[in-house]
Amino acid sequence: MIEHNNKHHINHLTNEEIIELCISLREEFIQTILESGGHFAGNLGVVELTTALLASFNPPKDSIIWDVGHQSYIYKMLTGRRDSLHTIRQKGGLSGFPKMDESEYDSFGTGHSSTALSASLGIATAKFLRQDNSKTIAIIGDGALTGGMVWEALNNIPEKPLNLIIIINDNHIGIDPNTGNIDAHLQNIKNCAVNIFDNFGIQYSGPIDGHNIPDLMNVLSEAKQQSKPQIIHIKTVKGKGYEPAEKKQTQFHARSKYVKINKHQPAQKKWQDVFGECLVELAKTNKKIAAITPAMPSGSGLNTFMKMYPERSFDVGIAEQHALTFAAGMSTQGYIPFVNIYSTFLQRAYDQLIHDIALQNLPVVIAVDRAGLVGEDGPTHHGAFDLSYLLPIPNLIITAPANEGQFRFLLEQASTTQSPFIIRYPRGNILRESSLSTAKKTLIEHKKGSVNLVISVGNSSSIVSKIKDYGFTWIQPLYLKPLPLEEIISYISNHSNVVIIEDGSLKGGIGEFIKSKIQETDIKSTIHSLGIKDQFVSHGSISELQEECGFSENDIIQCLQPMTN
Repeated sequence: MIEHNNKHHINHLTNEEIIELCISLREEFIQTILESGGHFAGNLGVVELTTALLASFNPPKDSIIWDVGHQSYIYKMLTGRRDSLHTIRQKGGLSGFPKMDESEYDSFGTGHSSTALSASLGIATAKFLRQDNSKTIAIIGDGALTGGMVWEALNNIPEKPLNLIIIINDNHIGIDPNTGNIDAHLQNIKNCAVNIFDNFGIQYSGPIDGHNIPDLMNVLSEAKQQSKPQIIHIKTVKGKGYEPAEKKQTQFHARSKYVKINKHQPAQKKWQDVFGECLVELAKTNKKIAAITPAMPSGSGLNTFMKMYPERSFDVGIAEQHALTFAAGMSTQGYIPFVNIYSTFLQRAYDQLIHDIALQNLPVVIAVDRAGLVGEDGPTHHGAFDLSYLLPIPNLIITAPANEGQFRFLLEQASTTQSPFIIRYPRGNILRESSLSTAKKTLIEHKKGSVNLVISVGNSSSIVSKIKDYGFTWIQPLYLKPLPLEEIISYISNHSNVVIIEDGSLKGGIGEFIKSKIQETDIKSTIHSLGIKDQFVSHGSISELQEECGFSENDIIQCLQPMTN
């Protein structure tokens, strides 16, 4: 746990001194994060709120829980971690999200949206039961209000003297601008005789200027005096105090670590760029294609599609469960909905995938973006488990491309599917066709060897491509379900040493499945499975994490046997 001896004690400061502190924090934050990388604009929007909270309350006794948590950097700076801010999201450094084992001031770990209110209600209820009068404060963005868990928690708040304060940080944007009826209500709430929170029987205050320290201090002081659930609605500007971020809030949601760019090097496409391009092309001739995103149009590459085909584009907010069942409903009417969803967020809609899509064998296409290790976002965002939980589900077609040609081929196949169709692909730059074979088959042979056989799944092929000069046979199953098992077993029978690499959990993965089938034969080949072990993987660069997990280039080489004469 990080030492807290440099924690700022700011509850004695005047409003003028707090304003000066906010100026210095903002300047230091901008300078540090533009250099080291990390979530950017959202943190600039909560400088005043964070400082006012710490000047008004007394964590860790008072519990402060940030929804999603990417906007907790200023909080980290003021709770003993200011000198470590430059290490954020780097291996061995600070997490980009609240993390209970990092600091006692992080009352609950977050990383996915819309969870803070449920957690805060649980904490506040436990305090009530043990007659603890300390406060519990949940800070949730207006974007997080589109998630169903928030409304489940609001529905569950009892008529008890719970010391629960809910702060709605309303900046009219998540990563992309907010859509939907909740956003419309918040923007017009001043004109409502009765707002939605009044109907829940929860005291409401606001909206309040979230950058005005005197106003914030006054409303928080009043909130401290009460012993009942209450909502404080504040208005903030994402990117506040840094003009480029205020003007381009989506682009400045997060900034990459500064690296010097070679201007003569051509820009590389990302996987989501190819997804967006190809979907636009397919939709030109197929009027039944629709696109659905749970509040991630820019990250999913769907901005162009949404501009060209607005009537077939649906940003449903941070509501993954709704996204999948909504798609299921559309598919019953002859449409082919493409749901683009990050692997780690698909976990939140597992029941809908099974019950509403797979059980009814509906032709919904799910583009599982950010599958495998994602790097600096860490364990809340690594797509480590999707294959393990997808493979057992009947009726699914599951695929994993390794380059642009394969990806485009699979998107074309998906556009005419009669069953649920999964395409799993990673974060980052996409390999061009020249790097690997683009053969349109269920099983692709990239090169021929003798003793050693390497089987790569999806993005792990990019690791193998770096050591392709070693003498091994290399195959890649493009379809993981149904898996071309007979062909794979035939290859294994002709090689004494086999290495299977997958960018996902080894438990329940492709390697485990292949090994179980080999045990049913008399094949004596040695089989090595490389992938993510039974662990939650930390944050760091992709290459650092591959080494940590044991499926780097060197790990593969160490598994290869010398060729015999």
